[in-house]
Amino acid sequence: MGKSDFDNANPTVLSVSQLPSRTQAKGHVRKGPDSKYDHILFPKQWWAGSSLNSDPSVWTSDEDEDEDLTLATEEPIDEQEIYDLLSKISDPEHPVTLGQIAVVRLDDIHLSPSPGERSDPNSLVNVEVDLTPTVNHCSLATVIGLAVRVRLENALPPNYRIIVRMKDGSHAQDDQVNKQLGDKERVAAALENDTLKGIISKMLETCV
Repeated sequence: MGKSDFDNANPTVLSVSQLPSRTQAKGHVRKGPDSKYDHILFPKQWWAGSSLNSDPSVWTSDEDEDEDLTLATEEPIDEQEIYDLLSKISDPEHPVTLGQIAVVRLDDIHLSPSPGERSDPNSLVNVEVDLTPTVNHCSLATVIGLAVRVRLENALPPNYRIIVRMKDGSHAQDDQVNKQLGDKERVAAALENDTLKGIISKMLETCV
């Protein structure tokens, strides 16, 4: 495909350092859907910075470790974690991510109820994601929306209800695109198309 075939041949591209991220404080425990196996990949170094001969507190029991892991996994998923899941999805036209071209934006991700309002971890949570195409006539808006939906459905617990749509006024046919993305039967039928599945799979390859 030549540049002349692109909906937007020269989108504005942000560097990775410009994307919203959660600052990791020293000793902070990563929590969320992408840190499920951190205790295996990055085991706690119980001897670090301690004297083995004088400080008995360096000896940590398996029970304490299990308690730490339980507490870590119980922290509610927030907007930043949803953004982290989506921002690495590749654009179907350019070798950049949806975060880099601001199709996915942290301010356009909304959770209801908010993390601080959830008392039951199994209660229904609405995840609303508004997407902003780089041009208002983007022919791949539905494909991008489907990729976002697939990514979230594969990563989030079943009690998370996903709503993906074009941001108001961002697309010339946003009502039509949103109707397609909100119709479960249309979405299911679209995802049975081998060509479309191949495109989405390629877009999700960068989500590691």
